[in-house]
Amino acid sequence: MAEEKRYKILIVDDEEDNLALLYRTLRSKYEVVKAHNAIEALEILKNEKFDCILSDHKMPLMDGVEFLKRVNDIQPKTMRLLVTAYSDVKILIDAINYAKIYRYIKKPFTPDELLMIVESALECYQLKIDNENLITDLKDLFSGTVKAIIEALDAKDSFTLGRSRRVAFYALKIVDKLALSPTEASKIELAGLLHDIGMIGVTEEILNKTQKLTDEEYEKIKMHVHYSVKILEDIKQLCEITEIIKYHHEYYNGCGYPFGLKGDEIPLGSRIIAIADAYDSMVSNRAYRASLSSEDAIKILEQGAGKQFDPNLVEIFKEILPDAIKEINEYEKQNEINTEQ
Repeated sequence: MAEEKRYKILIVDDEEDNLALLYRTLRSKYEVVKAHNAIEALEILKNEKFDCILSDHKMPLMDGVEFLKRVNDIQPKTMRLLVTAYSDVKILIDAINYAKIYRYIKKPFTPDELLMIVESALECYQLKIDNENLITDLKDLFSGTVKAIIEALDAKDSFTLGRSRRVAFYALKIVDKLALSPTEASKIELAGLLHDIGMIGVTEEILNKTQKLTDEEYEKIKMHVHYSVKILEDIKQLCEITEIIKYHHEYYNGCGYPFGLKGDEIPLGSRIIAIADAYDSMVSNRAYRASLSSEDAIKILEQGAGKQFDPNLVEIFKEILPDAIKEINEYEKQNEINTEQ
């Protein structure tokens, strides 16, 4: 039988009696390390990683909220708990907003109360780790399937050639700028790769039409979002990726489709994909028009900021675009060389 994992906990308190109580309560179930103040704890954190950190609030040199805020910067995955005798609302708001604590522990507490809160925090921690591992496993599991789907799209419509990879690439550049977690980045990357999977359900006659689409034909094009959801919805492991794809044609002002969501009602990943998709569409050749220049495409994105697109994300996209274009050009050039060889 596999040995139960012993989580590693750092406890921080300047009062020896309190530190001893925490240590006695937790040591039978967990690997516990003690620190007598925030400065000592920060030194420990330079060399060791912890699954959970409990810090007293009122300490000399640095209080618990400031300390846990620094922990969030150093080890963001670590669960953070604040131990306090105070019920000051401002203290608790700062702890939640800036230190991003999981919970606070009100003094005085019983050993059972402490253990229950710590166990809850570690269950949440393990769930986050498992979710991150799941997304990584999904990327590996579906990599061959995703590649086959993308190649099928490319074969059906020359316009889509390489688009899914470029949209995913632009989206990841925005994600990097936002400093999102690896889990969120992986979800958005997969959504970028699969965002147009529903185009398989649109006829080649419409996709290759050289004249302007009729209203009826445009409605059929819009159905690709519905087709995407239908293709992916039965794959439970992709439910969060499907949600991003479902809303990537919503407009920031609520005038998009298929549901008319607006602003922050639209998932962040969908808002990111919307900008990456629109830009790449504009700078790609279409059956009915030549590609736009990057400068013209950016002007259109700027005009659509606050209407079709999230204005903050448009600004971020403009920042990452020069380097992104350079990387894409270098990749495509190298790919051509490899193909010729």
